Formats: sequence, structure tokens, C-alpha cells
Amino acid sequence: MSERTAVVTGASSGIGESTARRLARDGWRVLLVARREDRLKVLSDELRDSAYLAVDLTDADAPSRVREHVDELWGRLDLLVNNAGSSARAAFGDGGYENVRKVMEINFDAVLRLTEALLPTLRGSAPSAIVNVSSIAGRVGRAQLGAYTASKFALAGWTDCLRMEEKARGVHVGLVLPGFVSTEGFPQKELTGSLKTRWIVSTPDKVADAIVRAADGKAEVAVPRPWGVIPRFRYGLPGVARRLTG
Repeated sequence: MSERTAVVTGASSGIGESTARRLARDGWRVLLVARREDRLKVLSDELRDSAYLAVDLTDADAPSRVREHVDELWGRLDLLVNNAGSSARAAFGDGGYENVRKVMEINFDAVLRLTEALLPTLRGSAPSAIVNVSSIAGRVGRAQLGAYTASKFALAGWTDCLRMEEKARGVHVGLVLPGFVSTEGFPQKELTGSLKTRWIVSTPDKVADAIVRAADGKAEVAVPRPWGVIPRFRYGLPGVARRLTG
């Protein structure tokens, strides 16, 4: 039986589900965390040596509940995958602060709160890892996605800092930057419906592979890999990038 243990948030579908399946195949013991208990139960029944916790990560007691489950199950933690997130498309003039606040609450605040709760356990289990799932939108902005982009920029920047802070304690912190990925929450129908753009849409399984690479020591992984050029293009030729994305 594997001694490696992992918490995966947003595990009821999409990238989180694919990551949980990948880790289970690799012999990890996994705690599945998401809101939809029915889906978590079905997935947990399929995976060897897994457990689940149905919780809304924005709830005040969510971090402590996850930590208590980790303590009860294993008393240690080797990997935290912060994947849970959401989006609400709107121009700021229409959605305003409230739209930004709601997206930041789950995409950024909830990640910090859960990481804070589990960091002592990760330090005590070192060498260990944290992988934060941001987005290419966390390096390059797009109109109508200000709330999502702000949250993912914040997550990417904070991840860079946390990596430097925790390195000496044996906790590696990796960042995954997916481009367009077809999931239940983001079906990408406008792209997959056209032969001209279908090729730029990736899959949750490929993001799961990237998460594993990040957990193994990579600082930053873009999915698909060519998308890693986009942030460099943005910083190297900002005027051209703004015209293309605007």
C-alpha cells in the first residue's frame, strides 16, 4: 500500500476528477474534496484507497474540516492540489465589484485559507508539494473575464512567492497554467465546434499529467505546452499582445 497521500479539491468533475484518477492509478491515497457528495461517492467507490469530503470551500469551517479529515485518515499529507474554481463572465461595468468578489472568494481566498490550514501538516511530511491550478488567463488578460483573470493572476503571483518561502522547509510549490480545456464548467463549445480552433482545446487528462509534473518538482507547467509561449509574448511584445487579445 502506498504511503503517498493527496488532497484534491474540485474532485467531482473535470480536471479534479482526472487528477484524482491519475493519482490513484499511480498508487496515491486520495482525499476527494468538492461540494457534490453524490459524485464524490461514486468516484470514491471506483478508486482504490480513497475517501471523500463534501464541503463548500468558501464556508468558514471548510479548512478545519479538511484538516481534521487528513489527520483522521493519515496524520500526514504529501500533496495538496488546489484545483477548485469557478468563473462568471461579465464586463466590470456590468458585473461590478460583487462579481469579482464572488470569483475571488473561491479561486483565490479559499485556496489561501485551505493552504494555511494544511501547511503545518505538509511541512511535517516534507518533502511534500502544493500544486495550484491557475490559468493562462493568470498571465494574460481578456475582456469580459476580469474577475476570473484577476483571481488567476493573484493565484499565480502568490504561488511564485510561496514557492520561494517554503523551499527551505521542503515543501515544493508548483503552478499549472491550462489554456482552453473542455470541462463541464467550461465546455468550450465555441472552439470545439470548429475545425479551425478545435486543436487548441486540451483535455482534463492532459492537465492531470501537468499537475503530476508540477508535483514532481516543476515550478510552472503550461497545458498544452505551446501555451507557455503566450505569457512570454505578452511581456516581450505587450502592444502586439494587447491588440490580439483585445
